[in-house]
Amino acid sequence: MLQSLPHIVKGAAAPRHGIEGNLMGEKDADVPAEARSARNGQGVETATDRLRIILGQERLDVLASSRVLVLGLGGVGSNCVEALARGGVGELVLVDRDIVQPSNINRQAVAYHSTIGRAKTDVMEEIVHDINPDCKVTTVHRFLSKENLVPTLEALPRPDYVVDAIDTISQKLIVAKWCQDRGLRLISSMGGANKLNPERLRFSTIEKTKSCPICKVMRKECRRRGIKGLQVLYSSEVPMPVTPRGAELPGGRRPEKGVTLGTMSYMPPIMGQMIAGRVICDLADLRNDLDVQEPIVAPRRRGGR
Repeated sequence: MLQSLPHIVKGAAAPRHGIEGNLMGEKDADVPAEARSARNGQGVETATDRLRIILGQERLDVLASSRVLVLGLGGVGSNCVEALARGGVGELVLVDRDIVQPSNINRQAVAYHSTIGRAKTDVMEEIVHDINPDCKVTTVHRFLSKENLVPTLEALPRPDYVVDAIDTISQKLIVAKWCQDRGLRLISSMGGANKLNPERLRFSTIEKTKSCPICKVMRKECRRRGIKGLQVLYSSEVPMPVTPRGAELPGGRRPEKGVTLGTMSYMPPIMGQMIAGRVICDLADLRNDLDVQEPIVAPRRRGGR
């Protein structure tokens, strides 16, 4: 277990940030017992009380019986998994090959000084089970290459939803085609590196994306491979110039990922939370009809392309 993390260690009594009461300054001892009981109508406070108010028991049951496959446990994937677990999803299949590195600490839900050197899949499983002990977790500690990706996915139980939070474009395309061919719902995360403004994040189909270097390549390759209507989360913000394109490093080396791709602490977690929100609402068939938003896929006009 992660002994130095009070929010992970079971039975930890110390309140986070020293806040003992609720946002109104009340401590549980100050709230009458009948009022506490009325919070859930049963007299026993549970982890799903606040979810039940919005979702209702029937939708909670749907989420509890749902299986979500998350590919990649980096900044986006790990924070997405945490939100899915807190949101009541009953089964998670987690695939990642990495171990926690010091450079992960600024953005990844699995990354603490106490977890450096551990497999991300192992840490993530512990976090999920401490949030929801009843959640079934399957972990695969493996690098998803172009050669083993499809066999690995085929060997896993069929998911109700797939979250692609991996970095490599060739693998993202394989995942998109695999999901399309099998009629699986998928959200693919695009790039958040070298970007500052979370308000520029949006859901779209890949065909309607703009100002994202990864999306530009994905659009071209999706057309070539016959992948249509791929649902993505992307940022329309133009990336900040960090290292000049094609710049040489000392000794004639080319820039590596760790040199050219910087990440703000808040961007990947927000992306992961947004994806989790979309997955949960889709699985539960939940939407706010009072909040008018444009659909992800706009209806085609007659006679148009």
